Amino acid sequence: MAEKLTLTLNREETKKNEEGKKEKVLVPYEAGTGSAEKTGENEYTLTFSIPGNFFEAAIVRAYNKAKGRINVPGFRKGKAPRSIIERMYGADVFHDDAIEDLFPDLFEALTKLVKLDIVSQPFGFELASAGKDGAEFSVKVSVKPVIELEGYKGLEAEKPEVKEATDEEIDAEIDRMRNENARMLDIDDRAAQDGDTANIDFEGFVDGVAFDGGKGDSYDLVLGSGQFIPGFEEQIVGHEIGDEFDVNVTFPEQYAEELAGKAAVFKVRLNALKLKEIPELDEDFVKDVSEFDTVEELRADVKSGIEKRREESANRAFENNVLSALGDIVDAEIPDAMIQTAIDRNIRDLEYNINMQGLDLKTYLQYFGMDEEKLREQYEDKAEKDVKVDLALEKIAELENFEVSDEDIEAEYDKLATSYGMEIDKVKAAVSADALKSELLSRKASEFVVAAAVAVAPAPEEDDTEEKEEAPAEE
Repeated sequence: MAEKLTLTLNREETKKNEEGKKEKVLVPYEAGTGSAEKTGENEYTLTFSIPGNFFEAAIVRAYNKAKGRINVPGFRKGKAPRSIIERMYGADVFHDDAIEDLFPDLFEALTKLVKLDIVSQPFGFELASAGKDGAEFSVKVSVKPVIELEGYKGLEAEKPEVKEATDEEIDAEIDRMRNENARMLDIDDRAAQDGDTANIDFEGFVDGVAFDGGKGDSYDLVLGSGQFIPGFEEQIVGHEIGDEFDVNVTFPEQYAEELAGKAAVFKVRLNALKLKEIPELDEDFVKDVSEFDTVEELRADVKSGIEKRREESANRAFENNVLSALGDIVDAEIPDAMIQTAIDRNIRDLEYNINMQGLDLKTYLQYFGMDEEKLREQYEDKAEKDVKVDLALEKIAELENFEVSDEDIEAEYDKLATSYGMEIDKVKAAVSADALKSELLSRKASEFVVAAAVAVAPAPEEDDTEEKEEAPAEE
């Protein structure tokens, strides 16, 4: 039988201070009892017992709040006595509202006493009794699982090989630099060609009706880049500045549902043409774009940069693989509430990345023929692994006795303020010190596990030529 604990709440009362002036103060009072009993894997049942006088006061508040919305024949709205309303609608008409009024404070008071690490909203509400003698009810909550963890030191994880940069890759990087430093030259003596940047006005119509997102003014389009619907750019080639013409295309089947597979006509006007002039690769170019004097020095620096980025990428991949291996050694039943929270976090990250590209999540999902429910299903396995990794890092920080000082937290606040260009007080208002401490402890644990891990070469890719040849027979 779970121990019954006294629940103490604060009530605001008006009292006279030492100077004889009235002021409002918080007075503690007993609001009933509560208990917490483990009733399942990572699940507790919280039971609340409320005395009659306390429950009666809540019913009075519920009546006063609701009476203005209740119509009672013979009474003006809001003037019907409570007894009449209870006779018409039942003695328990205000019970639900009274419990809803009391519950948040009672729940907070009990959870502070039992010190449970709750990870879900309360669910499974059950009302045992309610009346003049008080009320008794219960709810269930999911709690963070307690895990045992062994073998987190010396985890094996794949680390990609860092290959030397080839001449072709160096050439491609230098070509990118040349493109970035190109000049745009106006063209007025010929028709549009592939490679030109055409400035156009356009508006699209399906069955003679303009559609959302199908209009643009003074839009710069590189002809031959494949930015627009297949067939669009090719029909601009050959036109001259000032021409107004129709472009006929068919939307791909893999497109927004309302346009997929439909024929469309775009009314287009060619405003201007420009041609990119790419600078020659010589010493003048090298001096303009770098601190070097010769092409050879620039090539050596580009080679070093490519290989440094590859090393950083390999290190990130190794860290991810180590954390994935860490999640694999966690054997625990994860509450669904924690998985759903992790899914929410993954979707927020996805939406942020999509928005940075000028898209919205709904359009993105439509393009891939998905809805949010299917997206959530796809994230379930990853979300469960994410939760297991978080639990493991938290446990490692505990086992290794990692600590975070007040100075560490202040330094992290400074970094966040600088990174987001915000005042430090606003950062502190947005991110609690406890949350920051937890993040820093997890970071220390992650660095510890990665430093202790063993890098192994990736497994060679299997030659599946034979399997591919046999596939049609199997089909």
